[in-house]
Parts: sequence; structure tokens; C-alpha cells
Amino acid sequence: MAVGLYNSTIISSDLGNNVCIDNVNYLSHYIIGNEVMIANVNELATTDYSKFGNGILKDGEEEKTRVWMELCNEAGGRSVIPFNGMLAGDAWLWSKYREDDALLNKFKEFTEKRYDKQRGYYGKVGDRTVIKNCKIIKDVWVGTDAYFKGANKLKNITVNSDEKRTSQIGEGCELVNGIVGYGCRIFYGVKAVRFVMASHSQLKYGARLINSYLGNNSTISCCEVLNSLIFPSHEQHHNNSFLCAALVMGQSNIAAGATIGSNHNSRAADGEIVAGRGFWPGLCVSLKHNSKFAAFTIIAKGDFPAELNIQIPFSLVSNDVTNNKLVVVPGYWFIYNMYALARNEWKYNARDRRTEKIQHIEYNYLAPDTINEMFDALKILGQLKADDAGTAIVSGWENSKERPNCIKYHKPC
Repeated sequence: MAVGLYNSTIISSDLGNNVCIDNVNYLSHYIIGNEVMIANVNELATTDYSKFGNGILKDGEEEKTRVWMELCNEAGGRSVIPFNGMLAGDAWLWSKYREDDALLNKFKEFTEKRYDKQRGYYGKVGDRTVIKNCKIIKDVWVGTDAYFKGANKLKNITVNSDEKRTSQIGEGCELVNGIVGYGCRIFYGVKAVRFVMASHSQLKYGARLINSYLGNNSTISCCEVLNSLIFPSHEQHHNNSFLCAALVMGQSNIAAGATIGSNHNSRAADGEIVAGRGFWPGLCVSLKHNSKFAAFTIIAKGDFPAELNIQIPFSLVSNDVTNNKLVVVPGYWFIYNMYALARNEWKYNARDRRTEKIQHIEYNYLAPDTINEMFDALKILGQLKADDAGTAIVSGWENSKERPNCIKYHKPC
């Protein structure tokens, strides 16, 4: 496009070199970088109380106006204050230790110290950024080399972007009160409110992300995710899958028809799902609050009407409706799906697109978290006793020379 200012209303803004601003109905209080193109935008403005998605207060504002991110619990019992640069570990620490008031107050103090309370900060559009055919962009801070096309509404957000980690927001998207990390992609009718997206994560095809943290290198398409804390390398691609009030520790994959969380499948007013790394619920899995799963738990298709506390990692969990039994197969991955375990490690390493690896992400399926869970699981298995049906007596195995073959083939001894 030709450099220059055309058919636009511009108020109290600084413009860099070689910019093109064409058909912008209202541009107010922005610092525009060099070689920026802005075309066909209804409103691009910054207010005097702009916070760019950070959960802080400006002079004269009341506490009730602060933006909180209600993670892991629909009732807000694990709320945290979002801020630019928040790691999954930050959100976990803040949402986990709720009984420690001194710690929670310190977290709040640390966050507020990152920013001052003065009003009147200008918005920014970084060098080489392109914004076209958008409707409302209000209180938005944009890094360099970003690309916005056809967004409906962007309000009170920070979009991190640079020359090597470009972020893009596409058609029909509406983002309010959030942080977008470096190298993120957001396209095609996405709705996100009170959220943090870590670097190189994606929202696509009408996905809804509300009151949630999405970790690095994750993708959510089509479905709905509410009140969840999701660690890096999460995949969820299906329009009829639902994730709510959950802590998912990453390397996870939510199948179609899965209903994870929500008080709709529990009598409780609110509840939580806690799932370790490698959480793979199968097709049409429905889980009840409150449930907890060890690392690399795979759940077979079915409705699970009772709360589950699966402490044995690498297990297959299924519901034997005919016999009214919950069936847990320990070590299922090692016996039947070892290839998937090996692939799970190298594929996530290959998909880690971070250029600045601020924090180490563990992808090895044998790591301190899983090894400790295996030790705990051995204690549980060692406490099992024989029943009248003659199932295996596993106590005392540590002293036996050879374990019975029934364990390998999951047959009664």
C-alpha cells in the first residue's frame, strides 16, 4: 500500500516512518511504529485506564473492577490475576496453595509491582505490523510483525509478537481481557475472555477459551474450554468436546464427545478434575467431580458415574457396565502401547517451537513425577489381598523370585 494518511480521523497519536493509514474511522492515543499498515478499521483507540490485559488497578479504580482469571474451579475459589509473561507454573502455584493467605498476598503484591497505577498509557502498534478489515480494537498493545485480519473485537489485551515469533489474529475473532503470547495463531470465529495463551499456542475454528490458561505449543480447535489450567502440549480438536474446571498437566489429548468437568455431571455445586501428564480420555468419556488421575492415564469410552481417584500411572481405565465394575489395567502403555509412549516424547520435542525456552518442559515419560507415582503405585499393589474369587495376591511379591504370569496377561491366578 502507498505510504500516507488517507480518509482517517487521527487523534493524539505518534506515527513512525513509512506508515500507511487508510480508512480508519477513529484512531486515538496510539504510538504507531515504522512500516505499519492499518486499513479499513472502525476503531483503534486507547482509554485513560488502559491495562492491556493485566489484572491491575489504576488510580481511582475500585477492587471490584479488577480482572481475575478463575482457574480450575467454576466458583472462583482458585482465581489468579493474569499478567504478561505468566508461566503455567506461576498459575499453578497461585491456584494451588489457597490456604496460605500470606503467600497469596505476596503473589498479588508481586504482580502489582510490575506495573504502576498511573493513568494515561498510550497503546502501541509495533513495527511492520499489519491491521486490516477489523472492527473494534480498544486498549490493545501489539508487538512487532503481528498480523490482524478481520477481527470483530479486541479489547484490553496484549499481543506479544516479534520478527521471529509472529502472532496472528484472523477473521471473526473476539478477544477480551487477556494475554496472547509470542508466535500464537488465533483464527476463524474464536471467542476468548479472561485468558492467557502462552507462546506458540493456537485457537482455531470457533474455539472458546474462557477463564483459562493455555500452555505453550497447545492447540484448541472448535470446542469449549472453561475455568481450566492447561500445561504445555495440549491437543483438543473436536467441536463436541468440553473441558471445564480442570487442571491438566500437559502432553494431553481430549477426544471427541469427551465431557471433562462441570457441575452438569455432578451433584456438587462445584468441583475439579486433576489430571497428570499424558491424560488421554477416549471418545465420549464423561467424568464426575471430583476426580484425580495419575500421569499417562488413558480412559476408555464410557460414562463414569462415580468420582475416580486413579493413583496408578500408565493405566487403562474402563467401566465394565455388565459386571458393574471399574477396571484398571496397570502398566497398560508399557504392555500394549509402548510405541505411543516413545512417540509421545519425541513428537512434543519436535513440536516445541519456542525460540526462547525460558523454562524447561519435561517430555520424557520416565521423569520424577511419573517415577514417584510408580513407587506409590507399587505400595498400593502390594496392599491388595486375595478375594473369594481367587484373584492375585500381590503382597509379598518383593520377596518372591518370580512374579506370576497372571499379572502380565491380566488373568486371575
